[in-house]
Amino acid sequence: MNLTLSVDDETVQGARRRAKALGKSVNQLVREYLEQLAGNPDREALLKEFREMSKHPTGDSKGWKFNRDEIHERR
Repeated sequence: MNLTLSVDDETVQGARRRAKALGKSVNQLVREYLEQLAGNPDREALLKEFREMSKHPTGDSKGWKFNRDEIHERR
């Protein structure tokens, strides 16, 4: 069955980045999510996804490094 969704561009782009990091398509991720929503989650698949996401973090500090004094500075 085909399903049409309305999603903002920023959300779609983020989903594409995450799907790429997992080696999957957005379509595949949505299908898997709906399958889990409809029934029992596949714990092995969830664990595999977590491991894959851990290998390919998507964060970007843009070169910023933690500075202890800065972190504890009261503003």
